[in-house]
Amino acid sequence: MNYDEAKNKFISTWGSLGSLWGINKAMAQIHALLLVSPEPMSMEDIMEELKISRGNTSMNLRQLMDWGIVFKENKMGERKEYFTSEKDVQELARQIAKERSRRELKPTIKILKDVSNIDEDGTAKTKELIKQTKALHEMADTLDIMMNKVVGQDHNWITKALVKLIK
Repeated sequence: MNYDEAKNKFISTWGSLGSLWGINKAMAQIHALLLVSPEPMSMEDIMEELKISRGNTSMNLRQLMDWGIVFKENKMGERKEYFTSEKDVQELARQIAKERSRRELKPTIKILKDVSNIDEDGTAKTKELIKQTKALHEMADTLDIMMNKVVGQDHNWITKALVKLIK
């Protein structure tokens, strides 16, 4: 496999995995392209490389910047905006974990807390609902606390161990 084949396979695979992480295919492909690009890329370069529209590229770059994993860079004498990705995979994992906690875990924890605090009417179905949602709330809350401790650490042994475990 040559460079272009390997790069295209990586971008395609990363794009397919994106839906598992809660992001769309184009967003994941843009991130993959920027991740393996040795130099910052313009929006036009990204559009041409991935064969996607300006609107799709612009919207997904904005979302990737909101996630804190893609950054704008300016080049002296250039009017175009250039983009690059976080290259440190440990920092990338920390930032993604932080955003997933904010976007997914915290809202779920709030809903589970609300649902598990309903008035008990003495019926078996209400008791079971309260019991199960409280257990899920405690588990999700513990997971969120653990993730926040890992995210709060700066390249410590826990982060390295988790990245190795995930690999």
